[in-house]
Amino acid sequence: MSQPNLLSRGTDYPTLAQRFRPIFREIAAGAVEREQARRLPEEPIRWLKQAGFGAVRVPQELGGAGASIPQLFELLIELAEADSNIAQALRSHFAFVEDRLNAPPGPDRDKWLARFVAGDLVGNGWTEVGSVKLGEVITKVSPDGAGFRLNGAKYYSTGSLFADWIDVYAQRTDTGADVIAVVDAHHPGVRHSDDWDGFGQRTTGSGTSVYEDVPVPAEQVIPFETRFRYQTAFYQLVLLATLSGIGRAVERDAAQQVSERSRVYSHGNATRAAADAQVQQVIGQIAAQVYAAEAATLRSALPLQRAYEARLGNDAAQEKAANIAAELETAKAQVAVSELVLRAASDLFNALGASGVSISKALDRHWRNARTAASHNPSIYKARIVGDWRINGTEPPYVWQIGAGGKG
Repeated sequence: MSQPNLLSRGTDYPTLAQRFRPIFREIAAGAVEREQARRLPEEPIRWLKQAGFGAVRVPQELGGAGASIPQLFELLIELAEADSNIAQALRSHFAFVEDRLNAPPGPDRDKWLARFVAGDLVGNGWTEVGSVKLGEVITKVSPDGAGFRLNGAKYYSTGSLFADWIDVYAQRTDTGADVIAVVDAHHPGVRHSDDWDGFGQRTTGSGTSVYEDVPVPAEQVIPFETRFRYQTAFYQLVLLATLSGIGRAVERDAAQQVSERSRVYSHGNATRAAADAQVQQVIGQIAAQVYAAEAATLRSALPLQRAYEARLGNDAAQEKAANIAAELETAKAQVAVSELVLRAASDLFNALGASGVSISKALDRHWRNARTAASHNPSIYKARIVGDWRINGTEPPYVWQIGAGGKG
């Protein structure tokens, strides 16, 4: 029998976080080595799966942790402090979980929630490969008996190398409708390449995914128009949590490097770097920047929780207001958080000497990772959207696409 609409309104956060913090510490211990070797975090992902991290948003009555959306993102900030690549690698998983939480009660929804509780993870395949036109969808699902077949290729397939299932944006050949086709990531017709060539976030399991005649059961071809409304804000929040976690790692590493530093300058202010008032000011400024970034991230998560509860409570007016707030608040947070964390990741070198740029310390990874995460969803457009709302009351877009534009 299908379960009713059980809501994840939140749980005791200290208890929830303590469940995962030992794993986060283990993840942090290997982060620099993975960065330097460009080694994918397959073992840390497995630890998280086994601990039920992927099911923290599933209601407690169904075996999950019952975390609210703000609590999920607070956890992702802690994970991103340990290794920002892993937090971003789970971006599509938690978005698909959110979509299933917003789905009507029924056997299909319950099947997915049970899979999440069992440890299954979901990757993504949304961005088309090549010079496709704006809005064009080359990846297709074709009717095949009682089900469908999927063919196409995608890039930016973050997390797919670690996934059990892949959420693929495609178009039906029979109706032309845009859909989400959820495929078995381990099917022989699915091929992944770790060919992401960005200078940051290099171990997110991203790159190219190719799909050749991959079978898709009919119930796993989901009309795109049913997708949860606050999805763009949700995807953005994962990036904001990733950035905030990077900021916390910057603060942690800067303070540690200063406390351990023995060399000082003759024109400095103390015989130890840790006692130098100007160095202390740099660390304090970084701490303030990171504090503001994290606060903005968590505040912008609040309207998403309201949208989720309003949807399942069938309150259309409240749901629309919350969805507008979710888009606008995550957009404002994106502009602010990106600048704050990028500045902190650069300012940390003002507290250190030339030894701070040593490859062995890998402190440059913080700026590279932050710059990469901040480059998703250009903030210039988000600032304009917020301005248009404030001036003209123009409702923000909920879904957008990327592709080749016209000439002129």
